[in-house]
Amino acid sequence: MDGVSHAPRTVEEVFSDFKGRRAGLIKALTMEVDKFYQLCDPEKENLCLYGLPNEAWEVNLPVEEVPPELPEPALGINFARDGMQEKDWLSLVAVHSDSWLLSVAFYFGARFGFGKSERKRLFQMINDLPTVFEVVTGTVKQSKDQPAAHNNSSKSKSSGNMQPRQSVPQPKGVKISPPHKEEGESGEEEEEDEQGATLCGACGDNYAHDEFWICCDVCERWFHGKCVKITPAKAEHIKQYKCPSCSTKRARV
Repeated sequence: MDGVSHAPRTVEEVFSDFKGRRAGLIKALTMEVDKFYQLCDPEKENLCLYGLPNEAWEVNLPVEEVPPELPEPALGINFARDGMQEKDWLSLVAVHSDSWLLSVAFYFGARFGFGKSERKRLFQMINDLPTVFEVVTGTVKQSKDQPAAHNNSSKSKSSGNMQPRQSVPQPKGVKISPPHKEEGESGEEEEEDEQGATLCGACGDNYAHDEFWICCDVCERWFHGKCVKITPAKAEHIKQYKCPSCSTKRARV
């Protein structure tokens, strides 16, 4: 719903705007599903889901002026809420959200005269990120086996401040990212490649060996500890971890 009074003008600024809006949409469709679900009451008027540059989101009526300052998201997402399975409805909203994100980014590109090379660079930067749909549905490979593939024991853990190869007993049922190999150790490059393919189920960013991660025992997706507000100390007392999305779904059922 925000205007373009401070519109981005460079490829980097447009991409930063894209990432902020994308993060807000992913938050609505994964971390704050219950709140989003309640706001999309089919009894209300046509509603849209907006991602904001500051990584926030809102459900609101479409703007009144025609044409709008920015491309508008899909209209009336609330009407389909009770007519289909929740996961299918969220997937549908995610697909439309991806389309909207691209339209906003390339609207800025057109408005500020991006040339062929700039448009290509912008698309490549965007394409390096998983789509909102991929994050919401888990179709991007976020297998719990990827971070644990190079760990001899699935019951060892490591956070960013632990020394490489140091193993500590892990709470039963809780899977946490493994230590990385030391420099010069064989297979290091292959390990880093596989770790890089693992994406956070909340923000969609890549795995990094210096960050604390935790795996949901229900959907088996990995999350940054900071994204789901879990610290290594808290993880010590969790027997079975459920991410916010799985917890809210279970509570609603």
